[in-house]
Amino acid sequence: MADATLGFDTLQIHAGASPDPATGARQTPIYQSTAFVFRDADHAASLFNLSEVGFIYSRLTNPTVAVLQDRVAALEGGAGAVGCSSGHAAQIMALFPLMGPGRNVVVSTRLYGGTVTQMTQTIKRFGWSAKFVDFDDLAAIEAAIDDDTRAVFCESIANPGGYITDLRAVADVADRAGLPLIVDNTSATPWLCRPIEHGATLVVHSTTKYLTGNGTVTGGVIVDSGRFDWSASDKFPSLSAPEPAYHGLKFHETFGPLAFTFHGIAIGLRDLGMTMNPQAAHYTLMGIETLSLRMERHVSNAVKVAKWLEADHRVDYVTYAGLESSPYYDRIAKVCPRGAGALFTFAVKGGYEACMKLIDAVEIFSHVANLGDTRSLIIHSASTTHRQLDENQQRAAGADPEVVRVSIGIEDADDLIADLDQALDKATRQAG
Repeated sequence: MADATLGFDTLQIHAGASPDPATGARQTPIYQSTAFVFRDADHAASLFNLSEVGFIYSRLTNPTVAVLQDRVAALEGGAGAVGCSSGHAAQIMALFPLMGPGRNVVVSTRLYGGTVTQMTQTIKRFGWSAKFVDFDDLAAIEAAIDDDTRAVFCESIANPGGYITDLRAVADVADRAGLPLIVDNTSATPWLCRPIEHGATLVVHSTTKYLTGNGTVTGGVIVDSGRFDWSASDKFPSLSAPEPAYHGLKFHETFGPLAFTFHGIAIGLRDLGMTMNPQAAHYTLMGIETLSLRMERHVSNAVKVAKWLEADHRVDYVTYAGLESSPYYDRIAKVCPRGAGALFTFAVKGGYEACMKLIDAVEIFSHVANLGDTRSLIIHSASTTHRQLDENQQRAAGADPEVVRVSIGIEDADDLIADLDQALDKATRQAG
């Protein structure tokens, strides 16, 4: 039965997988092997020449990772996917075939702090640059694009504030410029939002977060929509022009909708080595099997907790887009109709010091630098995940010094509220 005919709940369990042909094992095995034996010399040559698909060496391809790639691609509605070692690796891998010295990417101001640092500092080492724009201002995005721009980048539900991006509007701007739109869909997951349906070219994930869901492994993935015409201009020679390392092969001409996917493996993983290990892929595959069930609880809990916080006199404001008071509330129906996710911030009366005391007072919430766990998590972004940014950058990203970020888990919502209640009491009483 074709994946296109199957529902999400079926795909999250079955896509990409089948019983192990050697043993009949129903769960995808962990193929903990560095290399794979070739049938003969011709088989080896065909694999290295990209004329046959198969397994060579686990830096490039691995059977466990391959199942995960196929599953995430199916859930996102993409043509293919490339697994890698982390969400940050996925972002660099997504840009790698598109960029070059002197080229730039137009990015949203509302991004995870580590991504802001990656875009402002790290990519300079490649000779790339990033232009930061408020993605609610479509004219500003268009104005920022120039002859050297090679991609547009945003998050579907932005970390830490939970802001929702109008993906279709941003995609239209990118389309008019002949550029790919890259969307980080980590906070939403494909259960809440499928960016390709809104015009995204590439979708990246930190699989560390909701896809795995249990805080055990790190990983990343890039999903290729297969819909972008890499040969429509001369902007993307890595995909449209002859590749010297493969005797002049042209990736787009040869692989069509899978051009980016094959390049990501044959060039990106080959040379950058940002490889996902098979055990991490296995844990993520098991996590994805319950993705829809978990996300439904994450969202329902987040709504309940956010409403309680908004009504509490010790809280100045809550950024959750699922609240009717949010300026992003109207976007839920068209961007993520199943809900606004479970990540948001709230401002504590008493400011920075009260935030720090709140974090020290919680008992059920875990104070960790992660999100998307079954457990509820809390952190003060301005002093941790967004610490490298100046205060203007922090506020633009939604990591104001007076707010804490929460990632609402799947515990009993009343217990989470009780925990925040006692912690707020301690934090604001001491602050006063």
